Amino acid sequence: MNEQHSAHRFETVAIHAGQEPDAATGAVVPPIHQVSTYKQDGVGGLRGGYEYSRSGNPTRAALEENLAALEGGRRGLAFASGLAAEDCLLRTVLSPGDHLVIPDDAYGGTFRLVSRVAERWGVAWSVANTSDPDSVRAALRPETRLVWVETPSNPLLGITDIALVAGLARAAGARLVVDNTFASPYLQQPLALGADVVVHSTTKYLGGHSDVVGGALVTSDEELARELAFHQNAMGAIAGPFDSWLVLRGIKTLAVRMDRHSANAARIAEALQAHPRVTHVCYPGLASHPGHETAAKQMRDFGGMVSFRVAGGEAAAVEVCNRAELFTLGESLGGVESLIEHPGRMTHASAAGSALEVPDDLVRLSVGIESVDDLLADLTRALG
Repeated sequence: MNEQHSAHRFETVAIHAGQEPDAATGAVVPPIHQVSTYKQDGVGGLRGGYEYSRSGNPTRAALEENLAALEGGRRGLAFASGLAAEDCLLRTVLSPGDHLVIPDDAYGGTFRLVSRVAERWGVAWSVANTSDPDSVRAALRPETRLVWVETPSNPLLGITDIALVAGLARAAGARLVVDNTFASPYLQQPLALGADVVVHSTTKYLGGHSDVVGGALVTSDEELARELAFHQNAMGAIAGPFDSWLVLRGIKTLAVRMDRHSANAARIAEALQAHPRVTHVCYPGLASHPGHETAAKQMRDFGGMVSFRVAGGEAAAVEVCNRAELFTLGESLGGVESLIEHPGRMTHASAAGSALEVPDDLVRLSVGIESVDDLLADLTRALG
């Protein structure tokens, strides 16, 4: 983290890190450097180190500095999507013959990337319930180089004890990566708990307005950061300047949005738990959630994602999704507007028939920042 901001609280860092007023004009918002190349002052004479925008762009650099500060890391890297960030990490850390452990309820895109791309490259993988230390231990091998964790997980909202699994990974000679997309850096700081790398889909809560696609990696390991930066440039899936600017704009209100997302989700989870057509609610803020105590220990609040299972099976779950009106039927999450989806047919369809297949009666909500009373009324209508 930039020493200038190390003494500031999160809300201040979100607004100011990497975003000092423009030196030329005094503009309080960083400009969008929509440019591909830069004039050199003689051969090799780079101004500020910039030569070509795949290798570096001032707007992207502002976002990367901001992301590192938010996560308490030393280096942030911004990508064209969350999966581009994941791909860069996998290809940087793993070689043919290596092994990684993924969660048994990982995001469908992560599963697809590992099972259908990395595996063809000669990388082995296995599945573990990362909420269970014994399951993680059983999945580790001598050739394991990476342990992958989502907490809360997508879409079942499982909770993993980051510090505990970091210790297991370290003892096995592996690195721990934590997908912090559902929590955001406002609610959870994986690097401080022992993670080696944090990954984000900045499309989600960091952007926060459903108008940008992006991804990020953050680490405090200087050597790993250099290797990741090399691969980022060599592979080229970088965040563009306008996308970087949109994520920076979203981050300014991250703290206040996450407070509202979390408060609304808690109300909705409690209401769903009492509804006769709901058989189970997945939300770590509920005392009945098996990971509640761990989540309370490592998170500031419990976030805006809620999943629930519907009596009547898949057809009933799909009907709820189709009947909702204020909750928009759509994939993605983390925007100011509320979304509803059927993971089995939508975001996690790629996991069908695998160990990561999700229940067919599951509905996932991304709870927005609208009036919670209006959201509850909409869900009541959708549930009939």
